[in-house]
Amino acid sequence: MTHNWLLYVAVFSCAFGLTILVTPYTKKWAEKLGAIDMPRSRGMHKVALPRLGGAAMVLGFLFAIGIAALFFGELRTPQFLGFVVGGVITATAGFCDDMKSIKPSAKLAFEISAALVVVFSGTRVDFVKFNIPFMTNSLSIPFTVLWIVGVTNAVNLIDGLDGLAAGVSTIGALCLTVLCIMTGGGMAVVFASALAGCCLGFLPRNFNPAEVIMGDTGALFLGYVLAVSSIIGVFKAYALLSIVIACFALALPIFDTLYAMLRRVIEHRPIMGADRGHLHHRLIDAGYSHKQTVVLLYVLSAVCGIIAILIAVQDYRAIFVAAICVAIMVMMVYTYRRRMSDQQALHAVPTDGNEAGQTEITNDVEMIDKTIDKDAS
Repeated sequence: MTHNWLLYVAVFSCAFGLTILVTPYTKKWAEKLGAIDMPRSRGMHKVALPRLGGAAMVLGFLFAIGIAALFFGELRTPQFLGFVVGGVITATAGFCDDMKSIKPSAKLAFEISAALVVVFSGTRVDFVKFNIPFMTNSLSIPFTVLWIVGVTNAVNLIDGLDGLAAGVSTIGALCLTVLCIMTGGGMAVVFASALAGCCLGFLPRNFNPAEVIMGDTGALFLGYVLAVSSIIGVFKAYALLSIVIACFALALPIFDTLYAMLRRVIEHRPIMGADRGHLHHRLIDAGYSHKQTVVLLYVLSAVCGIIAILIAVQDYRAIFVAAICVAIMVMMVYTYRRRMSDQQALHAVPTDGNEAGQTEITNDVEMIDKTIDKDAS
């Protein structure tokens, strides 16, 4: 397939431009509508923040792909229409939850409805070419729905720090853009490039310290777009290997969600329940700052995305080099963490000693004063 690079750049630019333009207005809308995220014990925010920033990303994304549909015939299909309708349903579920918290079961019903619209418009995982006996097309619909709903919620679950979900989604979208260009999926390239644009347009006001957060409106929509784009652009081309590639491309939200579900099952707690056990929470509790944690997770996402691209290339020499680079990076992070811990311990010892010494001196002075007062009386 011959790619229209000018179209892809235009889609990215439109999504970026409109999102960065509209985001400040979402703050005012959120304040007027009362959609404010208040500080809470499990959360990371110290101040109240408006949470309708995701609406700017939704508008920027839909505007960009709408413009693209005027010039790109592949988008004027039932498959494209089903994607748009499903996206609107998903964003509506998030908006309702931002405005007035709805039950998880109701939100899940919205997500399943959106996934079914996508499936019956023609977008689904085709298991026939996988050549695995027990994987027939009878599993195609449930697997596709599970993938869309799962990735949608996975991105929502990592939206716990300023800039984390938007940044990780940007990296995932850029990775999918490259993968979809390699497979020739023009529609998926348009979706992924538009998503990268709207996420980058939102980041300046969402990175720590954030002025506005995306809320469920944005987080659910980002996950939905990533899920459907991966089906159209990745699952259609790499057969069985596509599962591995897609999982690496979206590694952070997927594996963090799987780990959270496993942890809650072991601890006999509700799977959909909220807690402070996600990876970003653990890094914060381990002593990393807010920005350090977000940047570290960006790097992890980027490494996984590069691995996904290298697997798609199917050059084992490149995979070997990437594995060495990952090992070096892990060692660097570990060394940095050890040095930071040593410095904290080094600074903590004199402080504690001074406080203890000061306390002893103060007690001695008080005892002398009391003795003098007693003798004088």
